[in-house]
Amino acid sequence: MSGTRFITFEGVDGCGKSTQLKLAQAWLEKCGMPVVSTREPGDTPLGGEIRSLLLDGKFMPSAECELLMFLADRAQHVREVIAPALQRGEWVLCDRFSDSTMAYQLAARRLAGASGTLRELLTFAECGVQPDMTLWFDLSVDQAMRRMQQRVQAGEKSTRLDDEATSFHAHVAEAFRQQWEADRERIRCIDASPIPEDIHMEVRRLITEQWPEVKA
Repeated sequence: MSGTRFITFEGVDGCGKSTQLKLAQAWLEKCGMPVVSTREPGDTPLGGEIRSLLLDGKFMPSAECELLMFLADRAQHVREVIAPALQRGEWVLCDRFSDSTMAYQLAARRLAGASGTLRELLTFAECGVQPDMTLWFDLSVDQAMRRMQQRVQAGEKSTRLDDEATSFHAHVAEAFRQQWEADRERIRCIDASPIPEDIHMEVRRLITEQWPEVKA
């Protein structure tokens, strides 16, 4: 879609992307921009059921099954939420999209042997919609794991993917880095180690750089 404003927020679990999405939404709305904030998986009625099956930990899908469930959620999400919002001229801020599938299912689940097929499936599930900008929040795995532990200590329930081994999260982090190196025009790297307020200012800078009509 030409002239769209579709921004995805990516990174390892614990990187702070969800917090930054909320801050960006509040800022853009204050600037008078119509904004839809959404996430994957689970931000449609059908997707909510898929999210529970994927993340609650009651079931342990095979790597292939996990991939297909994430893609099913994405196709429904694009058709029901993302594409209609973009067609209305709204900004769409999405917590995870295809880059996460590449990092988690292709790299960390070691489905590299199916990489060509996976890319075709990714394209199919996107239903013709791709991000105009991706913000990758770069954080070391050690820092991310500490943040996730703090969340659990504060009473937040971890997901099945949160509970994966450190080596799994390391593969995810390296995959995100490789994606950024391959597509620096779309993917913007943001240091996720400073305080949230400083990170938010960098998010604002990058957005206004690409869309000057937004006043920082």
